[in-house]
Amino acid sequence: MIRFEAFSKSWGQVRAVESLSLEVRQGEVMVLLGPNGSGKTTCLKAAAGLLRPTSGAVRVGDPPLLSTEAEARRALSFLPQKVAFADALTGREALEFYRRLRGSSPARAAQALKTVALNGAADRTVSTYSGGMLQRLGLAVAALPEAPVLLLDEPTSSLDPDGLCAFYGLVQERRREGRSVFFTSHQLADVEQLADRVAVLVGGRLAALLTAAQLREKLSARGLMRVRLASCPQGLLEKLPGARFAAGELFVPGDAGTRAASLETIRHFGARVLGLTAEEGRIEALYRELVGGGP
Repeated sequence: MIRFEAFSKSWGQVRAVESLSLEVRQGEVMVLLGPNGSGKTTCLKAAAGLLRPTSGAVRVGDPPLLSTEAEARRALSFLPQKVAFADALTGREALEFYRRLRGSSPARAAQALKTVALNGAADRTVSTYSGGMLQRLGLAVAALPEAPVLLLDEPTSSLDPDGLCAFYGLVQERRREGRSVFFTSHQLADVEQLADRVAVLVGGRLAALLTAAQLREKLSARGLMRVRLASCPQGLLEKLPGARFAAGELFVPGDAGTRAASLETIRHFGARVLGLTAEEGRIEALYRELVGGGP
């Protein structure tokens, strides 16, 4: 539904995105990750037809059309990173304004308010809204059209737990309907919750493209077991590759199978276990690796 074809964008000597080739398929949720200045917003704006490529192309829809064509824009709904509405309008009035612009039905507006859990504040003026409530109103506007593609730039940046639940529900609903969702995020938990695939940009270039299954495998491989021991028997560390012992704790890296086997080895050596905790790898650590920040 969205295809970047060797897409590059420059402003003078500044190269925001370099030769990006990437496809967002119908019915999938793709999350675009990357540090600040990596080109994420540039990619979304290009997909929305708001930027013209310096070279290459961005196509949207089925059949695919150049994103700058008016017909291509009808295939998508876009939520920018920063949303603003007239302060004097109520949330319902602001939504009604955009509903008429997009030609959506009144029933869609009512459903959008319900989806983002803004019903209780819909008749208050926008000037009274918090940042999170403004973000919810923006999501409601983005949810109005039944477009095949939903583009969202940092949609969870200001959301409270209720807003996050509403956002997750919106994305999952679009997936069930066979629509595509392409969004950027610094909230890495969003990836674990929602992504079918994850694309990582670094310095305007694609650094990694992972399926959800590949992401889970990488996280599992980066798991860690911490075992508190009365003492560390001689020779134990040599039998546990990558393990280290410090301040009375044995740190054993690896996936669940490796950790279970290591625990059997610890018992075989007769070590007295005083306590044990285990966790899967944190996506934050994997993210730092992918963007070049080291393990």
